[in-house]
Amino acid sequence: MAQIIAIANQKGGVGKTTTAVNLAASLAVLKKRVLLVDMDSQGNATMGSGIQKNDLLYSVTDVLLGEVPIETAITKAEVGYKVLGSNRDLAGVELAIADQDGREFILKKALAQVRDNFDYIIIDCAPSLSLITVNALAAVDGVMIPMQCEYYALEGLADLTQTIDRIQQALNPDLRIIGVLRTMYDARNALTRDVSAELEQFFGKKLYDTVIPRNVRLAEAPAHGLPIIYFEKSSKGAVAYLNLAAEMLKKSKVKKGTNT
Repeated sequence: MAQIIAIANQKGGVGKTTTAVNLAASLAVLKKRVLLVDMDSQGNATMGSGIQKNDLLYSVTDVLLGEVPIETAITKAEVGYKVLGSNRDLAGVELAIADQDGREFILKKALAQVRDNFDYIIIDCAPSLSLITVNALAAVDGVMIPMQCEYYALEGLADLTQTIDRIQQALNPDLRIIGVLRTMYDARNALTRDVSAELEQFFGKKLYDTVIPRNVRLAEAPAHGLPIIYFEKSSKGAVAYLNLAAEMLKKSKVKKGTNT
């Protein structure tokens, strides 16, 4: 049964989609069965996986509206994992489902139909607390928070942790933060080091040892519709995301061993 993970932060520009795409690709390289779910109407995770968002026959929109089964809407990417893609059509879904009973659990029910087919389901969330994002957080086992080590990111993090607490109490008692990931990391910057130290003090073992560096090749990869490991596998960005996937798997293995 898949572990379902949301990549979320209410602050934009912190590397959510970059992390969702490259974590999915890295887990696939490590022989895991992965589904990437794009829950952002911009469709960047879809495009970053080499799939043209405007050419989708079916998307996550059709699944949320109950127009097709989730299996029908899932596309196989050429980069080792499967994608439930998104495009601008998703922007109108919130109004369409607003009056439905159980509207917060539509995605959860859909994913339950395919959960046994995957080891990991990664959900890329939009940088807003909409009903679409609530659907994502109600469906997952945990949240990975990518964030830059800068002052305003710390303020946004407080808002996000409050949001997670509210959804945990109201909709998903199993929801938890599984890890905080430092992105666009530059160890030469004093503020980066200071904020990193604060994160370490606050989150302790939930702060990943792996950091994602600022990397030109990592920034270029989405324009080519490729995860970094397929665009430039020797780059620092590719190595970092492989290390993140390995660290995540190791922590998951340790946790399972503790529970047995």
